[in-house]
Amino acid sequence: MEGALVARDKVGIQDFVLLDETTETAFMENLKKRFDKDLIYTYIGALVVSVNPYKDLDIYNSNQMDLYMGVNFFELPPHIFALADTVYHAMMLELNNHFILISGESGAGKTEASKKILQYYAACSPETDLLTSVRDKMLMSNPVLEAFGNAKTLKNDNSSRFGKYMDIQFNKALGGHILNYLLEKSRVVHQNHGERNFHIFYQLVEGGEEDLLHQLALYKCSLFIDHNVYHVLVFNDWKTVKNALKVIEVSESDRTDLFGVVASVLHLGNVEFDPDSRGNASLDNNTELRWLLGVNAQTLQEGLTYRKIRAQQDQVLSPFNIDHAIYVRDALAKAMYGRTFTWLVRQINESMENKDDTMKMVIGLLDIYGFEVFYVNSFEQFCINYCNEKLQQLFIQLTLKSEQEEYEAEGIEWEAVQFFNNKIICDLVEERHRGIISILDEECLRPGDATDLTFLERLEEKMGDHPHFVTHRLADITTRKTLDRGDFRLLHYAGEVTYCVVGKRDRHTQHTERLMGQSKNAIVREVFCNADADSRRRPETVATQFKSSLLKLTESLLAKDAWYVRCLKSNESKKPGVLDEALVRHQVKYLGLMEHLRVRRAGFAYRRRYEVFLQRYKALCPATWPHWLGLPMDGVQVLVQHLGYMPYEYKMGRTKIFIRHPKTLYATEDAFERCKHELGSNACCLLRTKAFQMDVAWKAAQARKEVERRDWAVKVIKKFINGFINRGDARSTDNSEYLAFVRQSYLNRLKLKLPQTVLDKTTWLTPPSVCQEASELLRKVYYRLMVRKYVRGISQQKKGQLQMKVVTSAIFKGKKDSYPQSITRSFLDTRIVNGHLVNLHSSVPVVKYDRKGFKPRPRQILLTTSAAYLVEEAKIKQRVLYTSLKGISVSNLTDDIVVLHITCEDAKQKGDLVFQCDHLFEFLTKLSMLANKQNAFQVVKGSITIEIQSGKQGAVDFTTGPEPLVYKDKNGHLMVVRHPPPHTPYPLKSG
Repeated sequence: MEGALVARDKVGIQDFVLLDETTETAFMENLKKRFDKDLIYTYIGALVVSVNPYKDLDIYNSNQMDLYMGVNFFELPPHIFALADTVYHAMMLELNNHFILISGESGAGKTEASKKILQYYAACSPETDLLTSVRDKMLMSNPVLEAFGNAKTLKNDNSSRFGKYMDIQFNKALGGHILNYLLEKSRVVHQNHGERNFHIFYQLVEGGEEDLLHQLALYKCSLFIDHNVYHVLVFNDWKTVKNALKVIEVSESDRTDLFGVVASVLHLGNVEFDPDSRGNASLDNNTELRWLLGVNAQTLQEGLTYRKIRAQQDQVLSPFNIDHAIYVRDALAKAMYGRTFTWLVRQINESMENKDDTMKMVIGLLDIYGFEVFYVNSFEQFCINYCNEKLQQLFIQLTLKSEQEEYEAEGIEWEAVQFFNNKIICDLVEERHRGIISILDEECLRPGDATDLTFLERLEEKMGDHPHFVTHRLADITTRKTLDRGDFRLLHYAGEVTYCVVGKRDRHTQHTERLMGQSKNAIVREVFCNADADSRRRPETVATQFKSSLLKLTESLLAKDAWYVRCLKSNESKKPGVLDEALVRHQVKYLGLMEHLRVRRAGFAYRRRYEVFLQRYKALCPATWPHWLGLPMDGVQVLVQHLGYMPYEYKMGRTKIFIRHPKTLYATEDAFERCKHELGSNACCLLRTKAFQMDVAWKAAQARKEVERRDWAVKVIKKFINGFINRGDARSTDNSEYLAFVRQSYLNRLKLKLPQTVLDKTTWLTPPSVCQEASELLRKVYYRLMVRKYVRGISQQKKGQLQMKVVTSAIFKGKKDSYPQSITRSFLDTRIVNGHLVNLHSSVPVVKYDRKGFKPRPRQILLTTSAAYLVEEAKIKQRVLYTSLKGISVSNLTDDIVVLHITCEDAKQKGDLVFQCDHLFEFLTKLSMLANKQNAFQVVKGSITIEIQSGKQGAVDFTTGPEPLVYKDKNGHLMVVRHPPPHTPYPLKSG
């Protein structure tokens, strides 16, 4: 409201309570002034008035949501988000339940207002996987319910044709529960000129996939007169509905059955009856019945054209005439669709259920039909307008109650408010034994031929003298011209409505009910299976059911704190930016906005807690500025006396001040605006003085700190110098701090330069003399710790490799030139392929040189536990028993030549084995360990003598050169040339 005071001259008044005059003219002028600036929201106290602009406004984005979160209701311009946030925080603060009643006629924007509130609560909820899932289900329930429950009417392209009350449940989790009221089932079989059926029928036929339509025996656009009609249904397209059904966890089989119900209603609408020779209804072509939900076509045809009458143990078939058969067909279609809609709501509730057992707090959203007046008004319009009468009664009751309770709580005398009490109309509809609904029930239960006109005659008998009821027979001559003989007219609080009683009955039989319970369609079978075909008890009429559910709803709402959104339709043609004053004025009247405004203005236009009022206006009085040290109530009393308030202009309650006229508040606000400028000027001078004083004080404080810092530094330096001079002496007061500093400094530097490996023996930091003993102890402990970590980190495989590495070192270290280069490489015996035969340890590819001619030949050497085998593919060429192995020779150079010296006892035995092995160290180590020949190795310089066969010798000569070569020399020896080790010059060859 304070924001409204500041902005009142720019965009009208943000709160109608602050109007100077509470006349309808002033109300409309303010409303239009704001609407012309695209300001569609205005307050009446805590009630939000919303005008449909028929265009998109960028006022619902995430930035707007963030702006209104946690902000006082009156602090920012009016918005539906402000109401949503205030209700939420009131619920959390007071720990009680609340509801928001959204009302208005069709096309006024009720559904959109409900969605915006739901989106706000969804955006405000914490981000967790569970909450996100429930939030998505709550949001995606809207397109599903709109597809199956909304339709295009003359007044609204997306009119809700059912009432919806949704409880949003809050605790550690989030949940929702929907109650639906009075789906307009008659729309399934009949629509007024210019209107359409429910959206889902058009979406299925226009957007359904070819396979699905073929399965359902439908064709694209088969329902359309205008092929562009689908573009009117911008609110719900086919893909959105299918995706939403998945989100709310409707299974694939249930989705198929659901679309099957929709298709069956379409096929049922194509069923036409012809008269037989006696004038009874007959169905010569039952093709359409074959597509109806897996029900036997012949049995269903019988149910649509005959009534089954029980006579003791026998059943008699009584034929229908054509009108009666059409009634039964239409009643079946309506029942099928209506019960399926209820099933769908139940599925949504199950998916949104809050399963947390802790106490839940609730915010209810009631988005229910607006007051409706059509060219032909049927039973549905009667129930809708009855509902609006009850809600208007509830609205006035709760508004007056809350105002009166506040006055009584504050000790302010209550002043009675004049308003139209519509209880007389509610009683006309719902009074027991005398109301319209009771008379309708009596006619339905009366034996004999009860008809539409007999029902109308009963109404005339019971309430012929009622001032709000009239029929063609009861009316005067002028009024009679506007009424048909099957009509009656009610004078509602919102105006006159004429209702037609002819042809509005549902007459599907128990036979068809039982038949639907046997359907192959799981949904239809479920919703019809509870019908008891043998029951003689008549069910309650739809009107009585609706009356009972409405009474339960009002009882539930009375137990909650109420908040209101009143939606207004700006014009009938849905043009953006156009305000039809006559239309809006009519809605303002029947929505009771003027009564609500008068209730809010009854006596006092403005009321605020003392703390809030004093905090805002305390600068206007020297006694309260800048701080009031007493009670807020006393401070406000001093303030208003200083401002010159007259006694009749205000009242002091127990916790609030009540101001009677807006002009008194405006004068106070104007004085506050002027005072702010004066305070600003004085504050600037005061701030400059204070700034100069603070600067001087700051500089003085800094100077004192600098002197203290320098004194401290001198003392520390002196102590450090004395300690350095006496560092070699025994510990004393002169050197103790210095020695402690030296130790700490050494330990800090040592921590940053510790050796990283066990082999690093050189990088240990040299200690000062005072730390030598401690340093040596630390070094030993540290290396012991590193060794322990290293040993514990060695795997069994690594341990085995190191053991083999030790054997290799014992054989070749300091003897063979290529050994130093192999040290840095991991010793992997896996370079020698592990064997898979029994007793086979490993094998290695080699190049074997013949004893005669030294021709190279590729071979494999297999090592077993007892012998080495020279193999060509799968053929053993030579076996060398370890017992016959005299020795193993290699050169000292970098070559890979190996000579195995073998004992030759006769000339037939083969001599020594000469070969080249790429993995020399791994192979020879493995061989030495298997044959236990570590002491049989010879590392030879220059030449190795070999025994070609018994009594015949040869040699392998080794030298260095620029290129590695292996060839038979002129002297008949095998010549091996290899690179010299680093920094070794090549030998000069003689000419």
